Amino acid sequence: MTQAVWEQGYTQNRELSWLQFNARVLAEAEDDAVPLLERLKFLSIFTSNLDEFFMIRVGSLCDMAAVDPAHIDNKSGMTAKEQLRRIYAAVEPLYVRRDTAFFDVEQRLRAEGLCRLAIADLTPGEQKYIRQYFKNIIAPVLSPQIVDAHHPFPHLEGKVLHIAALLGHKKNELLGLLPVPGSLPALVFLPEGKGRYVPIETILYEYADHVFSMYDVLEKTVFCITRNADINPDDETFGADEEDFRRRMEKLLRRRRRMAVVRVELNRPISDHFAGYFRTRFDVTNHQIFLSRVSPLKLPYAFSLGERLPEKQRAALSDPPFTPQQPAMLPAGQSLLKTALRHDVLLSYPYESMEPFLQMIREAANDPAVLSIRITIYRLASKAKLVEYLCAAAENGKDVMVLIELRARFDEQNNIDWSERLEEAGCKIIYGFEEYKVHSKICLITRRDRGGVRHITQVGTGNYNEKTAAQYTDVSLITADESIGADAGAFFTNMALGNLEGQYERLLVAPNTFKQRVLALMDEQIALGSDGYILLKFNSLTDIDVIEKLRQASCAGVKVEMIVRGICCLKPGVAGHTENISVTSIVGRFLEHSRIFVFGRGSSERMYISSADLMTRNTERRVEIACPIDSPEVRARLHDILYAMQRDTVKARVLQPDGSYRKKPAEPEPVCAQELLMRQAVQLSAQQPAAPAPAQGGLRGMLHRLFRQTEP
Repeated sequence: MTQAVWEQGYTQNRELSWLQFNARVLAEAEDDAVPLLERLKFLSIFTSNLDEFFMIRVGSLCDMAAVDPAHIDNKSGMTAKEQLRRIYAAVEPLYVRRDTAFFDVEQRLRAEGLCRLAIADLTPGEQKYIRQYFKNIIAPVLSPQIVDAHHPFPHLEGKVLHIAALLGHKKNELLGLLPVPGSLPALVFLPEGKGRYVPIETILYEYADHVFSMYDVLEKTVFCITRNADINPDDETFGADEEDFRRRMEKLLRRRRRMAVVRVELNRPISDHFAGYFRTRFDVTNHQIFLSRVSPLKLPYAFSLGERLPEKQRAALSDPPFTPQQPAMLPAGQSLLKTALRHDVLLSYPYESMEPFLQMIREAANDPAVLSIRITIYRLASKAKLVEYLCAAAENGKDVMVLIELRARFDEQNNIDWSERLEEAGCKIIYGFEEYKVHSKICLITRRDRGGVRHITQVGTGNYNEKTAAQYTDVSLITADESIGADAGAFFTNMALGNLEGQYERLLVAPNTFKQRVLALMDEQIALGSDGYILLKFNSLTDIDVIEKLRQASCAGVKVEMIVRGICCLKPGVAGHTENISVTSIVGRFLEHSRIFVFGRGSSERMYISSADLMTRNTERRVEIACPIDSPEVRARLHDILYAMQRDTVKARVLQPDGSYRKKPAEPEPVCAQELLMRQAVQLSAQQPAAPAPAQGGLRGMLHRLFRQTEP
């Protein structure tokens, strides 16, 4: 009888793999080599990551456990209930690690003059200041409530801090609730000592006895709940007179605020009797109640606390500043639009600036020769120059079509607002498909040229988000290749017509052709046996068909190297299955986000960049694009990125056959890929105005010089 995949030992559960990723984020907060204020930021990122994990992944599993309890995960053989049990067990020690890391960071921050204080730590004068602050600022906006027969339990917003108090009154017991007002600052800084502060929930916890003064306060705690946020607009039925998809999303956002509770967090131990109130009111088990003894339940101030320090001191506790550079393939002062008509250009964020791309859209908006602009949008910054330029293009008479995805998780309202602004300016707005998110990143500019038209196509791995372009590593190709431009034009026509079955000459487009073509490219390498080679950089791997094809490649002797930042459901190095596969994860200053796929070596190599990860949701349930890379100069730039990632010994963790991760040995010298790529960007920018494309293998030269004593 054939063994199931999960019984063969080379796959692992998606959710547990993701928790391993977030543990690597937490490891950055634990690392003494990371500057102190950056460690605090990693604690905040770890916390927000975990929040979203419970809202989406745990929420989804809770739904599945109720609706389809017998369903088995195809990579671990576990039911939803079994997965939840394993998740809760894996998360609990992460809370302990976060507390330990936060305590260490906080003690070191105290030595720098940034002191989080309890009321008992304050001087008499400071206690008087807090009393007055409570009386004059906090008390007027409080909304306390008791819960008894005449006062029903209120609806509580997810991820909002509350004080819960167990109250006694005339031999009766009841619950008191005190929401922490969102209108007030998270921290109250004391007048003496610029860096001395008290969190607002600490003040409310202290004064809860005063608020509920007519009762005996038997126990109290700070808590917050996490609600299931795994909503799917396609699961909802709406009347035929429903206005449009935008209105539907607004309704679903209101619904999200009232979904089931999947986690309760407390900031101090409480009695089992008091915990019973939480179990009953929120319908949770003890396994869903998590204790954070030291670290705050929310860390909204992590990215701004350093502003309380003098500039020189803040700089010493932070990463060295880095400014995205002038792109190496675009000489300073030259138009990206006109340069791309001569040769392909690659932009590499955040090492290079996104500004030339934005200026290309601005130039197109004002260029009389430009006929139309087409673009897909998944996530935008809250302030977006891109929207201004697209609106200007429409107002200047250009034909502007924007496919905006309203279901970008937690950016739904922002995208709704931007869609209305674009529509008001005269842009044509489409929203994609009922059952498929449009996650592709593509822009097409059509321009009159000598009696005909030319297309300038941009295809990227990341969003058109001006904020994250300085924080996420992504690549963006701008090309005037007519075969790619023709495919891009066909793509936008198909999107407007609701056609997912379109055929394309060069672009790989999910859900129709992307997956089958990637598998076919792997088959070509499998046919070469030990001469085959696959090098993949992406964010997550869950697609069981891709996993199986990679296993086949390994068994055929193909060398497979993968740089996978997050989830990896394939375990490398498993005898008889994945011996020829290696998996490395890099978590560092920037979020690794680019997707680069390489099949083969030398003259037979095929290279693509893509918006898609190798997850089932990307390969089968999203509209994604992968674009071939033809230019030798662009290939060289992408190989520099891959080369740096492969040789990182500072931030790289290597996935082991048992599913754990280990650091690489830092020999002969420690190498940090992101630092190396920052140095390269600065050097190439300093060479401007040089040749528009950098010399091939430039980064290899930097590393060879660094290792010239030990590397040939």
